[in-house]
Amino acid sequence: MKIVKIVSQVVGILLLIPGLTFATLRFDNRTADGPSILFPGGELVSGILHTGPDPDWGFTDDIFTVELQLNDPMSSRLIYIIEAEGKIYVVSGYMTSTLGRIWKHWAVEADEGDGMAVLRIGDTRYERRIVRIEEGDVLNGVSAKLITKYFGGEATEQAIEGSRRGIEAGNTWAFELAPR
Repeated sequence: MKIVKIVSQVVGILLLIPGLTFATLRFDNRTADGPSILFPGGELVSGILHTGPDPDWGFTDDIFTVELQLNDPMSSRLIYIIEAEGKIYVVSGYMTSTLGRIWKHWAVEADEGDGMAVLRIGDTRYERRIVRIEEGDVLNGVSAKLITKYFGGEATEQAIEGSRRGIEAGNTWAFELAPR
């Protein structure tokens, strides 16, 4: 009986240490200037604030992730970026699963929040308005880019239609990062 008690204590300590470490790092990063690889960050404050007309967003084809800050609530994260037809979009998958809605809670916050966001690419910040797109032909371009850029596949008509159906069904949420 004594051995069970000792083993239980050792197992408890071995679980407690990484749990506390994880919680501490997450708590500490919530006010950082941007996210880390694992944890959301705080307000994006460094970098030049872009003014003037939007750039040609085609350069984002060579960028895998960007930093996106929501203003309501204030938090930032690393996220995929897609350019389609001269506009930029972000997506969040797994939205119909419980784990997905917890893990990807930023998308729920973006959909329910005030719509104000800041995008940081390199050393430049762009003030944006985040707008959920649930239907329309624009989803064909978003789906095609998602398939080729992040899934490494060919954007066939069938693949685009499947991806588009996933967005329209709410499995994946797509947001345009529109100018303010």
